[in-house]
Amino acid sequence: MSLAAPAAVQAPGGGPAGPVGQRLVAWVLTVGGAIGFLAAFALTVEKVALLKDPSYSPSCSINPVLSCGSVMSTPQAEVFGFPNPLLGIAGFAVVTTVGVVLLTGAVLPRRLWWGLQAGVVFGVVFIHWLIFQSLYRIDALCPYCMVVWSVMIPVFWYTTLHALARGHLPVPERVRRAVGVVAGYHGVVLTCWYLLIAVLILQRFWLYWTTLV
Repeated sequence: MSLAAPAAVQAPGGGPAGPVGQRLVAWVLTVGGAIGFLAAFALTVEKVALLKDPSYSPSCSINPVLSCGSVMSTPQAEVFGFPNPLLGIAGFAVVTTVGVVLLTGAVLPRRLWWGLQAGVVFGVVFIHWLIFQSLYRIDALCPYCMVVWSVMIPVFWYTTLHALARGHLPVPERVRRAVGVVAGYHGVVLTCWYLLIAVLILQRFWLYWTTLV
């Protein structure tokens, strides 16, 4: 019986197969994309209703802090000249489609991974800009927007880890090795990411939260 250590499993592209495999990424994209799409669609419906009737109170306006109506009426809600949720509908539709395709076991061309990576980088930067705007400029939170934030983060995180580790993105070998190490703690990093945002929200609206106790 041999006591030799087993050889490292090689992933497509020559990189070591880590904990962030295609199956995990496929499920994150499929489920996250579907949830994000539904949240963006709900936001679009509420925005249309508000445009038709300025006195309309969106279903996601719960209290002075959790208030979609307060967020929807700001310039930040239409950064590119149209409602932000329309970007979400288009983007998350693509993400969901890619996830379903990956679930079939299909191998995507490298250029598609480049396009997906560019999209998730844009998405994660954009939602963090919106988080800053909501906390420190608008002084209100949109529950449906927070759902989008919650799914965009893992979509970016797992897509990036997978693309780097599997060689879909052209980076030096030492970077791929470092990514392999970080991927071993992918859940820890994601949890800390969420906790940081939760702490910022708690701190920003602390006076209001204390009135509810």
